[in-house]
Formats: sequence, C-alpha cells, structure tokens
Amino acid sequence: MSHKIAGRAAGASLALFLLISGGCGTSTPVGRAPAGADTGLDRMERLTLNANRCWFKSKDPAFSAYTLAPELSSYSGRPRFLLVPRGKVEARPLLVVEGRRGSSDVAAYGPLMGEPVSGRIGADLDRWRTGDDSCSA
Repeated sequence: MSHKIAGRAAGASLALFLLISGGCGTSTPVGRAPAGADTGLDRMERLTLNANRCWFKSKDPAFSAYTLAPELSSYSGRPRFLLVPRGKVEARPLLVVEGRRGSSDVAAYGPLMGEPVSGRIGADLDRWRTGDDSCSA
C-alpha cells in the first residue's frame, strides 16, 4: 500500500513540475482541497502553485534572481519547495518552505528569511496557508 501512496505522490509532483515548467499551455486556477482532505502534500502543492504564479510568472522583481524548485514527493511527510539562485538549480537553497502532514503549519527558513524580502514571503505564505490564493505585492 505504501508503494501506491508513494507512486501517487511522485505522479503529483511530476504533474506539478510540468505545470510550473511550462509543460502545460493552459491556465489552471489554483483551488482548495475539499474539506478534510488537506494533507501536507495538498497544501504544499497549492502554495507552490501560488508562489510560482505570484512570484515568478508575474515577473515580480523581488524574485527575479531566483528559481522555484519543487520537492513535493517526500517520504518524510514534509513536502517542500525551494528558491535557488536563477540558473543554478543544484545550488544550495536560499529559501526552504516546508509543510507537514497532519498540520497546517508551514515552516520557512534559509538565508532569504534574513533579507528585506522575508516580510513579503511570510505574509504571502500566511495568506496562502489559510486558503487565500491572492497575490499581493
């Protein structure tokens, strides 16, 4: 049974990666998971899509030096996404945004949380975590 769950998580991560990387030409609205079905993975998929839409696809200058790297398929129960230097996907993450199964808590840590943009990151994540998918600059 755990192989089925891992397979679904890997498939969901691949689909999300293809959507973020432009593999899908249509615009998909970011929605909420049905009540009671919000797992850490569900929440982090929504947050990753919001971060991609609001920070990168909008060409927000505060995030122009970074690239989004989703790591949603996690056997630790902590799906996450990273911000890394633009063009250096293998570089050490500058921001880690990590969810936890069974909790609405989202942790954000890394060098960017010590920079002026940290207030914006925190406000956006708090808003998205509670279900408001709007972008705010």
